[in-house]
Amino acid sequence: MTLRINDIAPDFEADTTRGRIGFHEWIGDAWAILFSHPKDFTPVCTTELGYMAGLQPEFDKRNCKIIGLSVDPVENHAEWANDIEETQGHLPQYPMIGDTDLSVAKLYNMLPADAGDTSEGRTAATNATVRTVFIIGPDKKIKLMMTYPMTTGRNFDEILRALDSIQLTAKHTVATPVNWQPGEDVIIPPAVSDEEAQKKYPDGYTTLKPYLRVVAQPQE
Repeated sequence: MTLRINDIAPDFEADTTRGRIGFHEWIGDAWAILFSHPKDFTPVCTTELGYMAGLQPEFDKRNCKIIGLSVDPVENHAEWANDIEETQGHLPQYPMIGDTDLSVAKLYNMLPADAGDTSEGRTAATNATVRTVFIIGPDKKIKLMMTYPMTTGRNFDEILRALDSIQLTAKHTVATPVNWQPGEDVIIPPAVSDEEAQKKYPDGYTTLKPYLRVVAQPQE
């Protein structure tokens, strides 16, 4: 089964560096970032986990939990975390899933069904597709998926920006334009009529084209 935006994120139980969890129960009424790694002790992922550890307070402010996944044992994750702190200056406080039977990677379409059922003997190259970021809403639906190659470090500032947009547009009937940053003008979707827009935005909005109307970002 191929996962798509707005599909329910598959639920699972797994061991993590913070104990065993049921994924949906762990998310609760929060947002969640699930980001995966092909193997422990890999250079690019080491920098990513460290940066995400430093950025965690920003996700906390947005009621968004963070969880990592690697198809290696939890014991390896704990040792790797020490390397991450030593080299990146931040110790991951978020849980990291041990996916030694590859079940979660398969569930999220990051490995094919015939990939086997053990992480033993697998390399970063054979796990290359396990490089995906998922943003999941409190409704347990997938809001965003981004997959990166092994040689390209992920931009988690962009993931944070995308989360801001997704949370804003979930609360208000707006869309965000290219390169939008919090506080900048937003777009009124075509589904909102001019009459509705005039009622919704009494202070006015700008019509650039009948299908392109911009307005100040709605406040909380």
